Amino acid sequence: MSATLFEYVLRIGDDSLILGHRLSEWCGRGPILEEDIAMTNIALDLVGQATNLYDYAAEIEGKGRNADQLAFLRFDREYKNLLLVEQPNGDFGMTMMRQFLFDAFRKLFFESLEQSSDHQLRAIASKSLKETKYHLRHSSEWVIRLGDGTEESKIRVQEALDTLWRYTNELFYQDDIDQELIQNGIAPDLNHLRKDWENLVSNVLNEATLEIPNNNWQHQGGRKGFHSEHLGKILAELQYMQRAYPNMEW
Repeated sequence: MSATLFEYVLRIGDDSLILGHRLSEWCGRGPILEEDIAMTNIALDLVGQATNLYDYAAEIEGKGRNADQLAFLRFDREYKNLLLVEQPNGDFGMTMMRQFLFDAFRKLFFESLEQSSDHQLRAIASKSLKETKYHLRHSSEWVIRLGDGTEESKIRVQEALDTLWRYTNELFYQDDIDQELIQNGIAPDLNHLRKDWENLVSNVLNEATLEIPNNNWQHQGGRKGFHSEHLGKILAELQYMQRAYPNMEW
């Protein structure tokens, strides 16, 4: 059980870390000052979630590693994040669409994880849910504003949706690790979240006057450590300080 729980917690933490790092790339580059601050704060929330999850994963593993080592000293194949969160920022519309598709899932996921039989996961989910509700409100409002805005903004955010939709099926990926934890009441069954996610997403996209792509081709592999070329570039930047100056601390 400990090995499967470690892997499960690591997956959730990796999603938060990689997306948090992606958003941090906007720091100082936001379209307006208020939005620059908002995206930076969301990035900090996600990194904070990752820290809590890595702390717990390190405790479960019991091999003397800490959160920093799990975050910075693994090879790319050892990261199990979703492919969606490692996709490039692109323009502001692309970033907001990526965030919205993930936030819609994360809200439902944390709500379900609050019912976990694992008390530490319940606590992490409860704290993270408060932040994620804000994240979802922020990203959904921007998707609506851009989709129902100017002709240019509508074209761009629709192109973002067309590009990113192919990564959404992996949100609901489950394997033997998930099944074992589901049976023990630790992990939620993601199949039970899909319909609510589809309804939530379609309602926002309808208000944004955007069309859900009809191309059913889907990418996956992140949960097994098979990533796009983008993750290697992320890790080269993310891990530089720890690899150049081992065991450094602020």
